[in-house]
Amino acid sequence: MNGTRATYPPPCDDSTVTRIAIDADQNGLEMKRLLIEAMRAWGFECVDLDYLGRHPESDYPDVAHHLAGAIQRNEFDRGILICGTGLGMAMCANKVRGVYAGTCHDVYSAERLSKSNNAQVLTLGALVVGAESAKMIVRAWLRSDYQGGPSARKVDRMRQLESESFAGGSLAAVPPPTAGRVARARVGPARPSS
Repeated sequence: MNGTRATYPPPCDDSTVTRIAIDADQNGLEMKRLLIEAMRAWGFECVDLDYLGRHPESDYPDVAHHLAGAIQRNEFDRGILICGTGLGMAMCANKVRGVYAGTCHDVYSAERLSKSNNAQVLTLGALVVGAESAKMIVRAWLRSDYQGGPSARKVDRMRQLESESFAGGSLAAVPPPTAGRVARARVGPARPSS
């Protein structure tokens, strides 16, 4: 090589994504570091929000809510959240109106997250996905843009349902599931005592 370092994979020239926010809880800090390095090598502007660095007592709900808020305010094109499984981060990010997040453990799902579902936030599980797989997943997601087409009607319906759910309603009126209620639902109703 003539003094230049090859970049593999090559930069993502075909994407409209430019600014990416990234953050993680304690389980995802090392993966976050590796992904920042990779995305910058691919030519993306990647900003580490480092919520835990400023609020060390916080857990993943606050980390996810902070990044999702930045997406909602259009400060970034997309966001990446990393925790142990990616699931809790996705649940919390999806609580912010207008923000759509999904957990992906494979390349195909990551592409569909963007192409079919128009999600702005990808969540990853550092205890589930290895570093090289995570890079491939992130790369596929960043290279994918929403295609509309047959999915447009479904995405529009999702936004309509979101609007209805957030319009003047209160989540406080919905009781959280309990282990007892879930267990009874699986085995059927309790029998009356004799």
